[in-house]
Amino acid sequence: MMLLLASCSHKTIPAAHHTAPAAVSMIVIDGYGRVLTPADKLYSSTHLQPNYAAITRAFTPNQMKNLQYRYNMIPPKVIYVSDVYTQHSLKGTYCVYKQKFWYWKKADGLFYLDERYYR
Repeated sequence: MMLLLASCSHKTIPAAHHTAPAAVSMIVIDGYGRVLTPADKLYSSTHLQPNYAAITRAFTPNQMKNLQYRYNMIPPKVIYVSDVYTQHSLKGTYCVYKQKFWYWKKADGLFYLDERYYR
């Protein structure tokens, strides 16, 4: 029995054509009420209209203690997520941050932490 093997020395690798969305997520307001992404740094193509005076509130000390105890971290209060990474349900548009925190989209286009985590 004879086995004949013939091969080509040129490898062909298809070119990768990746089109990345604008960003996966950006923290806008952290759990301490600090603005990490000002309005002028948000993507202009998204037409966001956040009212920073109304949303820059920190968690209360009891809420922070509860979050730290239950989840070993203080999650951000408000984030921005590209539409590519969102999901839809009957309740609205949402995203899951770090595979454990649910954020819901509000009328201003930003995602807010679900209240069940800190109430």
